Amino acid sequence: MEQGDPLEALELLCIDVEPERSSTARPEGGDRAQSRNVLRKLRNWERRVAARRGRRKEEKMRRKQRRATESAGNAKGEEPGRRAEKLLVKERLASAQTTGPRLCVDLSVSYGMSAKETSRLAAQIRRLYGANRRATTPFHLYLAGLQEDSLLYQECCRMNDGFRDYAIDVTEQSFLELFPRDSVVYLTPDAEQGRERLEPDKVYVLGGLVDESVQKKVTYLKAQDGGVCSARLPIDEHMVKRINQKNFHSQILAINQVFDVLLSFCETGSWSVALAKGVPSSKGYKVSPESAAQPHH
Repeated sequence: MEQGDPLEALELLCIDVEPERSSTARPEGGDRAQSRNVLRKLRNWERRVAARRGRRKEEKMRRKQRRATESAGNAKGEEPGRRAEKLLVKERLASAQTTGPRLCVDLSVSYGMSAKETSRLAAQIRRLYGANRRATTPFHLYLAGLQEDSLLYQECCRMNDGFRDYAIDVTEQSFLELFPRDSVVYLTPDAEQGRERLEPDKVYVLGGLVDESVQKKVTYLKAQDGGVCSARLPIDEHMVKRINQKNFHSQILAINQVFDVLLSFCETGSWSVALAKGVPSSKGYKVSPESAAQPHH
């Protein structure tokens, strides 16, 4: 017994040892029975003490581990609540990579861009990933056709802190090599059909392209050449043109803006809410009154 342990001292006092009596007052068989009883209680006490010591040792190790974790967090200047939030985000993203809806950015269309356009695309990837981190139900994200020796990869690493640790599947393979063709829906503003539903067994592909020269139908032709289904956001079905001085109307969105629309639709079931959130007013559109009046799914 460790010196100064009051609990163990009390346990020891609980052993019932009767005062010694003369051999004439008690039969010899009774002495043997009493001795066995004392020994049994002593063994039980020893087992309880050993178990208590084991529990104290385990608790000491847990406290040591907590202090080490807290010290590491404090060294980074993180509050306990912040660390818990980051852990929750990490768990959600890990779950999304097995059960979440799938979205792939096709970066094979990006290699004719200027250095300025490439930097802008890297910034859009950062915003897209940030939105996915904040989402209640994040997507399983892919960056397809991204070569490690490319300017785009270098810009992603330069502009996006921790890019190599992003919870994104980054691959040099084409999206056509990653997914069956009948599971792919290529979202492009030049498609004829607006997409009204998001199906969990489909992979939605966005063309990773910043094109200041506004080449026509690049992503649409990529979908056609690949033999996959193409669709557009249902802007014509749920929005109307807004009157503006420049008479400017465009349905071409950055990949992070398209992603914001998809995230919002998954969370609300409403295209009017999703499009109002993701389509900037500078594009010259607003949600139609008829769409705004529709009930959410």
